[in-house]
Amino acid sequence: MFGYCTAAEGQKFQREATKFDKVIRELGPSPFKSKSDTSKKEKVNA
Repeated sequence: MFGYCTAAEGQKFQREATKFDKVIRELGPSPFKSKSDTSKKEKVNA
């Protein structure tokens, strides 16, 4: 999922980080997160 990159491979790191971010976002919210945690976040964002 996350490839090896050296310090000289900034563009490769950016591509790999973008792919990793996409996978995490597709997974959605944690199934272990309780509903009370969600309501706290909504109050902060309001």
